[in-house]
Amino acid sequence: MRSQRFVALAVAVVAGTACNPFHHESPVEVTTADVNLNSRWHASLATPADLAGAVQMNGAAAMAPGRKRGDTHVTIDIANASPGGVHPWAMHLGQCGDDEGLFGPAEAYQPVKIGSDGRGSAVATVQIETPTTGQYFVSVRASAANAETVVACGNLAPPTQ
Repeated sequence: MRSQRFVALAVAVVAGTACNPFHHESPVEVTTADVNLNSRWHASLATPADLAGAVQMNGAAAMAPGRKRGDTHVTIDIANASPGGVHPWAMHLGQCGDDEGLFGPAEAYQPVKIGSDGRGSAVATVQIETPTTGQYFVSVRASAANAETVVACGNLAPPTQ
């Protein structure tokens, strides 16, 4: 009987301590620095109007922070391309039709190899901090031998905040 009272008293003490209304822990604090803001830029790629009917390539491109601080990943996915094709591509400063130069070194952008299904993709890692403002676009060229002909282009839209 005495051991039952002791157990009941021990349970009451533990329960009272756990449910103490006078004990207050610090509330969780959240600041705007904790918010994970969207940092991915997006583009829809399309064939320029002057090639409509001859080529109807399409796809998407994106720019986002890389795994290491100071790196930017640029990705591209192409569809409706000629199977077996190899297309140089790169991200540029400016907008489609108003090229202000490459974003990073040309060597960062390996050509997109198109599979038998007409699709291809590639990723470039550029050792530049991902921008938060500006104008950028991705262009896809016909081939290394015909690099002046743009077969797809897309302006990158900045992240929403």
